This record gives sequence, C-alpha cells and structure tokens, in this order.
Amino acid sequence: MEFEIKGITCAMANSLRRIIISEIPTMAIEHVFIVNNTSVIQDEVLAHRLGLVPLEVDPRLFEYRGREDLPTEKNTIVLKLNVSAKRNGDKSIENEKVYSNALKWLPAGSELPEETGAVFSTSQEVAVGDVPVKPVHDDILLAKLRPGQAIELEAHCTKGVGEDHAKWSPVATAWYRLYPEVVLLEEITGQDARDLAAELPGLCTLLEAKKGGSSSKGGGDNVVAVMDDAKEYTKLLEKVRRISGEGRWAGKLELRKRKDHFIFNIESTGAWKPHELFMEAVKLMVSKCDKVLEGLQAFPAAGGGGGGGGGV
Repeated sequence: MEFEIKGITCAMANSLRRIIISEIPTMAIEHVFIVNNTSVIQDEVLAHRLGLVPLEVDPRLFEYRGREDLPTEKNTIVLKLNVSAKRNGDKSIENEKVYSNALKWLPAGSELPEETGAVFSTSQEVAVGDVPVKPVHDDILLAKLRPGQAIELEAHCTKGVGEDHAKWSPVATAWYRLYPEVVLLEEITGQDARDLAAELPGLCTLLEAKKGGSSSKGGGDNVVAVMDDAKEYTKLLEKVRRISGEGRWAGKLELRKRKDHFIFNIESTGAWKPHELFMEAVKLMVSKCDKVLEGLQAFPAAGGGGGGGGGV
C-alpha cells in the first residue's frame, strides 16, 4: 500500500515506520519438535526456515506466551509436517520438493502431548472460525527430498514482535520518502520554455500567457513553462537534478523535497492488511504518548516546591 501523509515531522513518520516493523505482533513458528528428518537439511536449519514462513492468522485472537507458561489453545498454534519421497512407476519422484502447503493445522492440539506438553481443552476452530490457519503462500520451498527420505515434525507457533526476532515482523518492508517537487526559480518563457518542455516531457508543460497575468493552455508564441506534479514523473527527477546544477538550466530550476509531506509504503507479509498495520501503529503511538503523560503528571510541576502535584 502506498499513501501520503502531510503535516507531520520526519521524527513522527520514522516512529510510525519503526512501530510497524518491530512492535506489531504476529504468529510465527517458535518451537519445532522433529520426529524424523532424513533429508540433507540439518534439524536446526530446517527449524529456522520454518520459523520464517509467514502465517495467515489474526494474532489478536491469541495471547502472548511466557517462558514458564504451558502451551494452550489460547497461546499456541500447532502445525504438522509429515512428508516422504518415493519413486513412481514412471520414474518421477513424489514429494521431491517440500513446500509450505505441506504444513497442516492441528486445531485440537498436539499429537505428541507427552513430548510437547501442548494439551488443548477446546478446539481452536471455535476461536479462529471457518478460516483455517495456514501459510500465507503455499509455494515456499522448505526442503528437497530423494526417494526414501522423509520429514516428520510438529511446529508450535507463538505470538511475538519484530524487535524480538525478524520472523515476527508483519512487513517485508515499510519505508517512506519525502515528496519531491520541481521549482522554477525564474519565469521561463518563449523558446526557452519550449526547449525545457522538450527536455522534460510531461513534467514541464506550456501555458499560453494572457494579458492581465492569467494564462491558459495554448500553442501561441508567447508561452510560459510550468511544472506538474513531480511524483508522477520519478524517472525524470534524476535528470532534473543533473541539469539544474550545470549548463543552460543552472540556477533556473531546482529539485526540492517537502519537509512535511511523505510518501509512505507498507508491504505486508500477509498476516495483517497494510491499512490495518498503519492504524495499529497509530494506536500504539497514542498509547505510548498516554503513558508519557501519565508519568509526567505523577511528578510535581517544575519549580513548584514541595507543594501538591502539578499538572502538565
């Protein structure tokens, strides 16, 4: 999602970006219980690959799980992976490539409760609803197998945030840039205006000058150059930067950035919709501000002496 924000500082925009990346929770595979792995991928490497698979599930339906907490239907999602490769009669290999769609959700809980300790009192289908828990993409390559090799495991997913590990980050990237604008430092008319319009097609347009200072589009000899929205012509901006610093157009036009106008981009991994991430980031920022205000109000006003508590 790409959108624009006006009237805020760079610090505010960067705070929103950092919150989106590192403080909005998702569900990710945290514990992997391997029953059998005869593939060429080591257990720890396979577990790491599984942890980075984004899951399509709303994290707001689940609770955080502490180190001492037992896995329950409220804080843990259990996925199962059980594949084996074999050679078919036509000499093709079945399950030669293991993709993320091989991960199957176990809403009733672990099938290895003695080893994992995950015992659910109710099925998670009640909380999650009709939409099953699954990877966002079905074609993420996890491993390759040869005939006779197999992988069998359980993967337990928990709720976390990106500042603890990148696998919990809800975005592939979140970034912003200042809104660009091309400014004419002096009025450019006549043949100069036509030459500039030819050099910057689309970005620079011509208006026919009229008496009394007004102008309209036209093709007369008395024309003046005007600049359109620079955002729509990003491929020309580097050329503007070059010609504005040297040669014929030096000192006549300039590429600037609006300091309070940002073009924001959010690329979600799939657990959250991009607009939901932005709204959640705003809520988190508001809650942080409220905590700061509460902390400040707990102290006396500066210079107030030992009297009663001061407000902010």
